[in-house]
Amino acid sequence: MALNYIWVAFFVIGFTVAVIKVIATGDGSIMSDMMNGMFDSAKTGFTISIGLTGMMALWLGIMRVGEKGGVISAFSKAVSPFFRILFRGVPKKHPASGSVMMNFSANMLGLDNAATPLGLKAMEELQELNESDTTASDAQIMFLVLNTAGVTLIPTSVIAITQTLAIEQNVANFNAADIFLPTLIVTFISFIAGMIAVAAYQKINLLKLPVLLFVGGFGAIIATLYFFLSKLPPEEMGNVIGAIGAGIIMLLVVMFILAGAVKKVNVYDHFVEGAKEGFKVAVRIIPYLVAMLVAISVFRTSGCMGYLVDGIGALVAMVGLPTDWVADLPIGLMKPLSGSGARGVMVDVMKAHGVDSFQGKLAAIMQGSTETTFYVLAVYFGSVNIKNSKYALLCGLFADLVSVIVAIIVAYAFFGHLL
Repeated sequence: MALNYIWVAFFVIGFTVAVIKVIATGDGSIMSDMMNGMFDSAKTGFTISIGLTGMMALWLGIMRVGEKGGVISAFSKAVSPFFRILFRGVPKKHPASGSVMMNFSANMLGLDNAATPLGLKAMEELQELNESDTTASDAQIMFLVLNTAGVTLIPTSVIAITQTLAIEQNVANFNAADIFLPTLIVTFISFIAGMIAVAAYQKINLLKLPVLLFVGGFGAIIATLYFFLSKLPPEEMGNVIGAIGAGIIMLLVVMFILAGAVKKVNVYDHFVEGAKEGFKVAVRIIPYLVAMLVAISVFRTSGCMGYLVDGIGALVAMVGLPTDWVADLPIGLMKPLSGSGARGVMVDVMKAHGVDSFQGKLAAIMQGSTETTFYVLAVYFGSVNIKNSKYALLCGLFADLVSVIVAIIVAYAFFGHLL
């Protein structure tokens, strides 16, 4: 229901602001811009969904092979102590546990193309346990919020973009990887915030050994990766990161196929059956994705995002706080709505202030540590026809808010000397 109100608000507020602008300036071009943006967003939603078809067919096919080969069951057993606490209602050794864990792993490595199909598969398996056809279960809400607030160990794309801009701006001795540790810290705290928010709603006691061990394990992974990768030059670091991601993907594919072959199942036939499901899911999410992208386009094109940022900047200045970070605020506001939109804003900030400025560093951290909450909610819940998301959106946005606030604090701690 909350998503319904927000969707309506995007249209009503955006259109109202546009009408006021037309009356005040006599320029009606904003209406044309809004209409064109709306149509372009609808086309984009369709294109994204169709573009996901091949990737979803591949990964859902591989997942089916993994199920028949027993690999998913092994994943489920490994994470079951932790998942029994967070994902109530999911039986012990259920394949959903393995699918959720694989989705988290793909997100941690920045493997977006792999993470989405795995997440859709996990949501589908959780829906099989849901007593309602249209209302999200506790387990589905926990999964979605942790997905949107998920830990990103390696912000590959952000590092690549900043390094490219540094070359364009002729910045000498630039290290694009210096946002690596700050981003890890921010995204980890965001993950914990999302988990605590949902646990508070669901009255889950997180002070249990499996949860503490799991969180501690994440912390250990972060520390190990930092000490290993932070010593490398940016170019070499990018190559190592790419090799790690590609190696893990290929290892999973081969492991799944070999496990099926060892169990003497028909690997090829099971892959094809799973791939067919990938096509069906891609078609199912089109209306949900189009609906969200169109509403976001109307709100953004009307100029409401700019007004919101200017208003916050004025309030911050009024109370005497530093305003250096306000230029980056559109990234934090845009990211829950549109990943590509936030990426564009990040590039604009880096071009305006310099890739090696405080604003440029903060832009990279924000982009690498926040998630497209509305996109994830629309696609994941839409794939299983969930209409009542309950408090999922609120908890997801809370994690996003924590991420933005912590990103600002961490940026001042690491790069305050650039001011």
